Amino acid sequence: MNQRTVLQQDDIDRALVRIAHQILEHNRGADELVLLGIPSRGVQLAKRLGVNLARIEAAEGRMLDPDAITGALDITMYRDDLRRRTPRAPQPTRIPSGGLDGRTVVLVDDVLYSGRTVRAALDAISAIGRPRAVQLAVLVDRGHRELPIRADFVGKNLPSARSERIGVELRELDGEDRVVISEEGA
Repeated sequence: MNQRTVLQQDDIDRALVRIAHQILEHNRGADELVLLGIPSRGVQLAKRLGVNLARIEAAEGRMLDPDAITGALDITMYRDDLRRRTPRAPQPTRIPSGGLDGRTVVLVDDVLYSGRTVRAALDAISAIGRPRAVQLAVLVDRGHRELPIRADFVGKNLPSARSERIGVELRELDGEDRVVISEEGA
């Protein structure tokens, strides 16, 4: 199989720490933040970001419970390609106890590509509540947007051909952390 590793565990760890710092700087702290991961890998990335935010805040003498600000947002029923894709069983949506209303939601996903997943996530959020703002954090931005969507926080820009596939593997789900690029169908 023709595949190359473009990010390894240390690269992913550094990218998530950098994104956590950027989120805190952009939002002037963690007050009123909610991290919502898009299943499946976005949920794991959101949990890691929550832990990083808590570590950074603790170093500044502020306490933050990562579990209290981290959740999951299933977008399955909001996708515009349900008829064209193999159906996927919906995953649970878990909203932190403070809800979304009036808070800043940071959507977290592994790869930003066409923008259609993010559009579906925005629809899912609007069905749940009315946040003050919605921001987007992704581990990888590969380009090829079909909708006018851009990430606020990006771990790595990886320009790629449409014929290539970007695969994110995370230790919680796949046994190791890495990002690979492979030829479609390889």
